[in-house]
Amino acid sequence: MLILFEVAAGYAVFKLNNEKKLKNVDNIWEEFNTAEKAQENLQLVSFKKFKTTAGAVEAASEITEGKLSKTLKKLLKSSVDETEKLAVGDAKLGNLIKEKLSLNCVHDSSINELMRGVRAHIEDLLAEHKEEMNAMNLAVAHSLARYKVKFNPEKIDTMIVQAVSLLDDLDKELNNYVMRTREWYGWHFPELGKTIQDHQAYAKIVKAVGMRQNCINTDLSSILPEELEEKVKEDAEISMGTDISDIDLIHIKGLCEQVIELSQYRAQLFDYLKNRMTALAPNLTVLLGELVGARLISHAGSLVSLAKAPASTIQILGAEKALFRALKTKKDTPKYGLIYHAQLITQAPPKVKGKMARKLAAKCSLATRIDALSDETANNEIGIECRAALENVLRTESERGPSKKQNFGSHRHDKYEFKSETYEYDAAADTPASRKHKRFEDNEESTNAIKKMKIEEVGEEEEPEKKRRRRRRRPRKRSNPMRNEALGDESDNLCCCDSNFLLSKVAVMVLLGDRNSELCMFFLLI
Repeated sequence: MLILFEVAAGYAVFKLNNEKKLKNVDNIWEEFNTAEKAQENLQLVSFKKFKTTAGAVEAASEITEGKLSKTLKKLLKSSVDETEKLAVGDAKLGNLIKEKLSLNCVHDSSINELMRGVRAHIEDLLAEHKEEMNAMNLAVAHSLARYKVKFNPEKIDTMIVQAVSLLDDLDKELNNYVMRTREWYGWHFPELGKTIQDHQAYAKIVKAVGMRQNCINTDLSSILPEELEEKVKEDAEISMGTDISDIDLIHIKGLCEQVIELSQYRAQLFDYLKNRMTALAPNLTVLLGELVGARLISHAGSLVSLAKAPASTIQILGAEKALFRALKTKKDTPKYGLIYHAQLITQAPPKVKGKMARKLAAKCSLATRIDALSDETANNEIGIECRAALENVLRTESERGPSKKQNFGSHRHDKYEFKSETYEYDAAADTPASRKHKRFEDNEESTNAIKKMKIEEVGEEEEPEKKRRRRRRRPRKRSNPMRNEALGDESDNLCCCDSNFLLSKVAVMVLLGDRNSELCMFFLLI
């Protein structure tokens, strides 16, 4: 039986002297636990070296991809016969050799233990090629690791993070320098700042002109068009600025040179960032642009970190403070962060910006994963398709306009309108009068008759005027409960008396001024 073993320096083919030792799997390691035993059981048949580290990496990569390298094919054809068995350490490699070269390959648990023993004493078994193995181990390990992670200097996102940070810092410094230049030279020529709005052109004019008195004799055609050049010269003749010294002008020109140099370096840095973004994230660049895409990568930390983020995170990336403030105060969360500066969102109407931000974030999430995790051969076709779809959505939403809000149960009522229709009262629907009302009318008639009798009896006996006046002045006497009880008992005893006697008794009580209404009514009823 032959054994195929791969090392960093090349391919080796050994011959096993006694195949019977493979029958007992547990005892295989005992046969190879020392270098002497390994050399007794194995014999080196052939060894094929790799010419370079690139060849070693290529051979290893071809095996992982399911291909046989030319070096391995030549070695197997020259060293292995079709009748012999070939032990391999990988089942996939055995199937590949059997398919391509029609050799009888073996791989089982006993072969694994055999490969373990060979690997433990490979330096002693390949003592002639020991120096080459030591030199190739480190080189092939680094090259193979670099190939497996698909390392490419053009795909380093750290450079993009540093470049976009430097670009932002340059913008801040340029704004400070230009503002200082305009304010400083504005004391001498204030009209120039209102006429020239471009900062770089302003610095070039100040550097070329110097004192405003020299503006008439200075050629500014390379900096400004003819109309602006004539206007600047006219303003210089009638300028109201103060005079400055030569030393002041030297420092102002030096500041203008700094502004011009920084502006030129910023333009170069932007071109560098544009090329890097096109190489690193072509699909993301098509959707967002170079600056916005680079700021998103810088904020996330790397392109892989941005690829791991969902679309909802990409949408509000850069608006963390507003998000947590909204969650704390229980208000509406922000709709967009750094993605707001993308061209597709700035062109959208205000009512559609939130919708476009959601759609653009979803497409950016897909594009970032394609750029970060796909092969180097990927281009920006998917980004172009996504941008075309988003532009179509934006065009449709702009033509449609904002949707009307639906009213779900408003509190407003319809205006009242007077109806001319009249209805007559239906008397037949009334219920008949109850008997209680009739009884009430009978009782009312009887009480009215009694009142009339009392008034007539009292009217017959009129009191003199003096007594009536005294009675009016005299205060009312409060009813005595004891007296009332006595009179009540007396009324019970008088029930059986003659009616004439009772009437006379009532008349006497009225003359005496007793106003006990209950007793009078009792006698009258009897």
